[in-house]
Parts: sequence; structure tokens; C-alpha cells
Amino acid sequence: MQARRLFTLMALAGLATLAQAQAPEWKKIRIGVEGAYPPFSEIGADGKLKGFEIDLALAYCAQMKAECTLVQQDFDGLIPALQARKVDAIIASVSITEARKKVVAFSRPYYATPARMVAKAGSSFTFTAEGLKGKKIGVQRATIFEACVNGEFKQSEIVRYATQDQIFLDLKAGRIDMTMADSPAIDQGFLGKPEGKGFAMVGPVFDDPKYFGTGTGVAMRKADEKTLGAKFNAAIEAYQTSGDFKKTAAKYFPYDITPKK
Repeated sequence: MQARRLFTLMALAGLATLAQAQAPEWKKIRIGVEGAYPPFSEIGADGKLKGFEIDLALAYCAQMKAECTLVQQDFDGLIPALQARKVDAIIASVSITEARKKVVAFSRPYYATPARMVAKAGSSFTFTAEGLKGKKIGVQRATIFEACVNGEFKQSEIVRYATQDQIFLDLKAGRIDMTMADSPAIDQGFLGKPEGKGFAMVGPVFDDPKYFGTGTGVAMRKADEKTLGAKFNAAIEAYQTSGDFKKTAAKYFPYDITPKK
């Protein structure tokens, strides 16, 4: 009996050693990004990806001493790409919500900003289901904004798009009445540009955790949370503690977007 127990312990030790040997070292990481959500990520005039989250992705990879490849994908295709193992992680303003945590794992939050509505300047709306009855609200598919509008404004006409840029074009053209998005994306992706003239943020700040979660994190497969997740958490912590996060954020935002601890 004792010999059998010893054999069993040796076998378990061997399996543990094998598991450790098979655990990925994450020297190479494929990161899914959107590339159509300024100032977080976009395609520059030179055809290259740029933006706040692109800077962060590269900084985190440098912290982890990993060779990273950025893989551009429409937002609503990012989690399916992760599940299909086409990418290993997502850095694309993916909010940490309870619904998403059922599907993917997350790092600790790396930024947090509120959601707002934008419409023609001077517009007067009552932001209730009845108050926005019949109004056309543009939202990006598979986002927290779509979830919020679906839940709170059931009497509105919800128009779904692949990218936020497409929504802003239709808002400018008068094909929708308003859109909900991240406040920096509204500020710099629309209001700060010539096409945003005559428009303004309207209504309250939207930050109900039921829809908006606890900030934005790096998404990954649940199976990789203890390995890749630990690496990202350490990189995020080091980048924030050093003060480099605030320096990078200051290039894009006139306000603090550091997540609360």
C-alpha cells in the first residue's frame, strides 16, 4: 500500500512537472486591436496603427519582454477571434463586465472613463425610456453601449454599426438622433474635429456597473488567466506605478483616466 502511494505521488509530481513544462512562456503574443476607435486606436496617414491603446500594448509587451503582433479586427469579431485562437489577448477598450467574465478572463483594469450621449447642440431630451421613445440611437455592435441602450431605452429605435466612425458619419448626416460612446471617443473622435461642429454631449453620465463594469482590461482566454493574465497584471502594475501610464495618457486626454483601486 505504501509503495502504491509513493508511486501515485511520484506520478502526480511527474504530471505537475509536465504541466509546467507545457505551460506557455508567452515570448510571442498576438494582440487583437480595433484600429477604428480614436484616440484609443486608429490607422494613421502612413497606414500604421496608432493611439493610446496601441502605445499601451507596445509598452506592456516591452515590460513582459515579449514579441507582440497587433492583429486588427472589427470590435464585434475580437472575442470570437480570441476563442478561435487567432489572437491571444485583446486590448481594445473592452470593459470588464459580469456578462463578459462568463466568456473571457480579464487583467486588472488599466483605464476607466464614463459613457455619454452626443447629439445636436441645444437638443432637449428627457433621458428615460418614454422620453426617448421613437428616437434613433446609434450604437456599436457588441459593446457596453449597445447593452445599456437595449436595457434602458427600449422604446427607441436602436441602429447598430460595425464601427463608431460610421455612427458619427450618420449622426452628422442626420440619419440618427444621437449616439452613446466613451466620453474620450466622443471628445476627440468627433467633437474635436470639424465634422463635430454643432454637436455636444447631452444628458447624464452613464456609469451603471450593471452595463459598464469596473473599468477596461486586457481580455484573454480563461485557460490563460494564470499565465498570460499574471504577466499582463504585472506589466500594468509596473507601468502605472512608474508614472509612465499618466505620461502616456496625458498625450491623449486632458483629464485623469487612471482606474480606481
